Amino acid sequence: MPLYRDEAVVLRTHKLGEADRIVTMLTRRNGKIRAVAKGVRRTGSKFGARLEPFMVADVQLYEGRTLDTINQVESLGAYGSDIASDYGRYTAANAMVETADRLTESESSLQQYLLLVGALRSLSRGEHEPSLTLDSYLLRALSIAGWAPSFYDCARCGAPGPHGRIVVQVGGAVCPDCAPPGAPSLQPDTIELLIALLAGRWDMAESATGLARDRASAVVAAYTQWHLERGLRSLAHLDKRKPFTPRIEGNPPA
Repeated sequence: MPLYRDEAVVLRTHKLGEADRIVTMLTRRNGKIRAVAKGVRRTGSKFGARLEPFMVADVQLYEGRTLDTINQVESLGAYGSDIASDYGRYTAANAMVETADRLTESESSLQQYLLLVGALRSLSRGEHEPSLTLDSYLLRALSIAGWAPSFYDCARCGAPGPHGRIVVQVGGAVCPDCAPPGAPSLQPDTIELLIALLAGRWDMAESATGLARDRASAVVAAYTQWHLERGLRSLAHLDKRKPFTPRIEGNPPA
């Protein structure tokens, strides 16, 4: 059987038999992989703890017919314990890996891998509030996937902004001429926060009020779930996620 190595971040795991696990990983070079880790649920396993969700590792695998087999694991980023010790970090990380799992279903992306690893590292170190880290990650991940939002110029006609109405199905902010009746409007501080999160301007993001953060989070959640075509289960468990009713134009994706 061919043997290969790659860097990987663990997205999720499932029990297999009495002692094994199926590990779903996003890798640096080979995209998303599902592989069997034999014996990792036994007490004496040498690398079971290195294959928990949110961990980053150098893995060696044997190619198999249906599932590859993990042969060796070396830890590169032990982020799992620090993330799991805080509810806000844990729920944010779950939303991140679920999003990465969905966005890489059909093709691999080095950018998606690097973005996810960087976001999990930031979460584990507590560099920013978990909700801000998550919202910034979601906007950037969608941008890499080809769904970059516009929160300044009109997403439909390109008219120079800023514009205060949001239609997530169109791609973000819309000008008065393109805004359909009933399109939700946002305060300027919320628009500025969304722009800062997309650009990674953390000084601006961290100076935002709690209300602006809640409103921005609701927009990001609606935008993410619209483009992923079905809801993210992890978002239901977040600490702060206010409801947002996006303007629907036509039928949503099937």
